[in-house]
Amino acid sequence: MNFHIDGNPDYGQLRVQIGPGETFLAEGGSMAWMNTGMRVRARLLGGLLRAAIRKLTGGESLFVGEYTTDRGGEVVFSPSRPGMIVRRSMKGGTITLTAGSFMACTPGVKLRTTFGGLRSLFSGEGLFFMECSGVGELFFNSFGSIIEKDVAGSFIVDTSHVVAWEPGLSYSIRGMGSLKSTLLSGEGLVMEFSGRGKLYLQPRTVSGIASWLTPFMR
Repeated sequence: MNFHIDGNPDYGQLRVQIGPGETFLAEGGSMAWMNTGMRVRARLLGGLLRAAIRKLTGGESLFVGEYTTDRGGEVVFSPSRPGMIVRRSMKGGTITLTAGSFMACTPGVKLRTTFGGLRSLFSGEGLFFMECSGVGELFFNSFGSIIEKDVAGSFIVDTSHVVAWEPGLSYSIRGMGSLKSTLLSGEGLVMEFSGRGKLYLQPRTVSGIASWLTPFMR
């Protein structure tokens, strides 16, 4: 199986060459075009309950598309949000994705919905996250480009800018200094990460763009 990403960092698009008998999984509704002879089957990842939780709380589709072919072919996927696609080779470790970031994977990657606790209610990233583990190729996307930040110690991120993080990192939610600073600085609450690992960040947010556009919608 071969992969190629076009259009990064603004309008990422994933091209997958699937060989005879191979299988590829992608977020429902992300297929842009494909060769004839490709078979597509709706599949629940992790059973009905876990798939329903991902749909209701994680921003992901209830089903993923399972793509197979007898003679080989190409299929192209485009995420719903304009932005960058990241390929991560999973070799037995884990990575946590925020809601709506998952795009596609090979069958060896396992997806599990995890509860972020009450603190995640204030993080701007949703109550639930998606924990990806196993062995295979994982693809996820952002709104806009992705900036990779290697953290060793602590690092502060404004809410809604986080796309994914490695398991060596943990986070807490806090304000920007005093109550007055938190309320009047325009920054509000932030996520403070600590530990050692990689953070994947997006410089733009859907909520930020929506707020900017609201005054012009008449």
